[in-house]
Amino acid sequence: MYLNPKTQDLSRIRKYVISIILILVFNFVLHAQQIKSSLGTLKQIDAGLLNIGYTEAGPTSGPPVILLHGWPYDIHSYENVVPLLTKKGYRVITPYLRGFGTTRFLSDKTMRNGQQSAVALDIIALMDALKIDKAIIGGFDWGARTADVIAALWPERVKGLVSVSGYLITNLEANKNPLSPSAELGWWYQYYFSTERGKKGYNDNLYEFNKLIWKTASPLWNFDQSTYDRTAMAFNNPDQVAIVIHNYRWRLSLEKGEAQYDELEKKLSARPAISVPTITISSDFDGAAIDGKAYADKFTGKYSHEILRGIGHNVPQEDPKSFADAIIKVDRYKK
Repeated sequence: MYLNPKTQDLSRIRKYVISIILILVFNFVLHAQQIKSSLGTLKQIDAGLLNIGYTEAGPTSGPPVILLHGWPYDIHSYENVVPLLTKKGYRVITPYLRGFGTTRFLSDKTMRNGQQSAVALDIIALMDALKIDKAIIGGFDWGARTADVIAALWPERVKGLVSVSGYLITNLEANKNPLSPSAELGWWYQYYFSTERGKKGYNDNLYEFNKLIWKTASPLWNFDQSTYDRTAMAFNNPDQVAIVIHNYRWRLSLEKGEAQYDELEKKLSARPAISVPTITISSDFDGAAIDGKAYADKFTGKYSHEILRGIGHNVPQEDPKSFADAIIKVDRYKK
């Protein structure tokens, strides 16, 4: 039977599309199974501007704990923390931040905004949607900044705080002041992201770019390919590039935020103290600031600082027991 070349091309295209769809479905199912086995059940809920993807594990009546990941990481940073907490009776919730995993904006018209107050309000909206009045909140990187902001602006919602690298609330004016040359070198990607070349470079090389950040931020962590690949799936979010680029450009005052967050940012620019019970954690990643003295006075409630040697930036995944112990310990602190 004779087939028109155009018909043959269409047939090949259909087969290719079908194969891609099958691969995506397979990866999604596999991803969901992994999440269910290690972090609890993957769920979705409308909260504020988002439909948030999150996992939940442990007894529903247990004390709630919310664990927040950073960039370029995802909820799997807590895969070995969650079981340690659920064994102690905690209800553990681990959400994908905006721009990651299965979290999606409800409207195409919403600005893809990565500024700190917007991300913090996402978590407040999640707590409201889940009817959680108060929780222990822990995080690292973006997650620590988000947890710090929540504790500073809405202390009534935070029972205890565990923050890797300490007090990370962004002050835009202070960020205009340069650091030492050696310190600036570590933030090379922020300046790369400030250019259109950098935006395109990140978009075109998501997988390798984020893997490089993992290696440089945690040089002693010998993660395997499957560990990285599992998290890398979370970068296939349609808003990943927009959120990441805006986050870093906003921090350098190269892009504006939204007027609706101006009052919150004004409060944050005053570097408010955090009064909730807190444990800060430093690791090798923190360099000269590892002793925590630079920000100790920002925590005015019951407070302690812990130092982890030989550990990089992804503290909960590199040393899950120490992170889980900090959550349990801060829960025992009295305000």
